[in-house]
Amino acid sequence: MAINLQKGQRISLEKTNGTKLQQVCVGINWGAIEKKGLFGFGSSKVAVDLDASCAVYNDNKQLLEVVYFGNLASKDGSVRHSGDDRTGDTGGDDGLDNEVITVDLSRLPANAGYVAFVLNSFQGQDFASIPFASIRIYEGSATRVNEVFATYDIAHGAGFAGHVSMVLGVFYKKNGDWKFNAIGEPTKDRKLEQTVQTVTQRYL
Repeated sequence: MAINLQKGQRISLEKTNGTKLQQVCVGINWGAIEKKGLFGFGSSKVAVDLDASCAVYNDNKQLLEVVYFGNLASKDGSVRHSGDDRTGDTGGDDGLDNEVITVDLSRLPANAGYVAFVLNSFQGQDFASIPFASIRIYEGSATRVNEVFATYDIAHGAGFAGHVSMVLGVFYKKNGDWKFNAIGEPTKDRKLEQTVQTVTQRYL
């Protein structure tokens, strides 16, 4: 049974049988904006280009590398990005992830201590206007889901109005074991570089 995460919840990346997750996928799914027609008649779907990115830090909270749509894999191949999705689910929630970041925890640099996941709105579309957005942590690959470990609905309410950047969550190593902190906080940043800096300053 997958864990339904709440904002601020921390969990160990360990299954009920005691085995630890190694090949971990973080999938992000979001919907297109529905735009009403003139005088309220009819509607159309407006594509939403969100960008999921991943920042790897060492034990001293120093940035090692950023994986995003312009750099789809870390130098050692331990982190991989499925590629840029520029539309979202224009036909409604299809239950599939729009972008997937795969992390092989066993292949991360030995001094890696944090892996942070962020989301930026490429075209500056307000998070509050996006009908749904969620992430899920699972075992498998970008094209195959073996077992869903945890799901997390990302809020898009009043607190997200006016924001185009958010911190999804952070994998962090404690006593040699990897854990996940479900953050789900909007930031005032406009660009990925700024969001990564905010993570460094506030969320590690």
